[in-house]
Amino acid sequence: MKPVEINELSIGGDNPIALIAGPCVIESAERTLAIGRAIKDIAVRLGIPYIFKASYDKANRSSFNSFRGPGLTDGLAVLAAIKEELAVPVLSDIHAVDQIEPAAAVLDILQIPAFLSRQTDLVYQAGASGKAVNVKKGQFLAPADMKNVINKILEAGNEKNIAYRTGNNLWL
Repeated sequence: MKPVEINELSIGGDNPIALIAGPCVIESAERTLAIGRAIKDIAVRLGIPYIFKASYDKANRSSFNSFRGPGLTDGLAVLAAIKEELAVPVLSDIHAVDQIEPAAAVLDILQIPAFLSRQTDLVYQAGASGKAVNVKKGQFLAPADMKNVINKILEAGNEKNIAYRTGNNLWL
């Protein structure tokens, strides 16, 4: 498996696993940082590389009135502070092409939510950002169909995706 380099972290190769964890959505800066600290302590004890994940906007809520998070600007500020204080890579979902540039200025990994995994413009432009890209597989996609999603990132000139393509084999 070809490793993906994210700052000083390498996923694949000698480090086949990394823990991606955090709260589903940023509720407050203090609570989010406390969760990140606790998870980092566990990961360090276990010797597992850690990537912090929290969403600044959960755009796929069931109800229009459900809490979605602090939004792009305030959420990225929280994630930047966590990245600096915990000295770990950070990841969050992106939902639209216009979020890519500001998100890429803070995030180490851009994540495409499962329900957006086939959105060509979003996937391609995330790849074109040069950042590592993690695409969550939509339940509506067969595993083999993810090769088309990965090819969009590769077409953008980016091999830093958290799925690996080697010859005709797809590693998820």
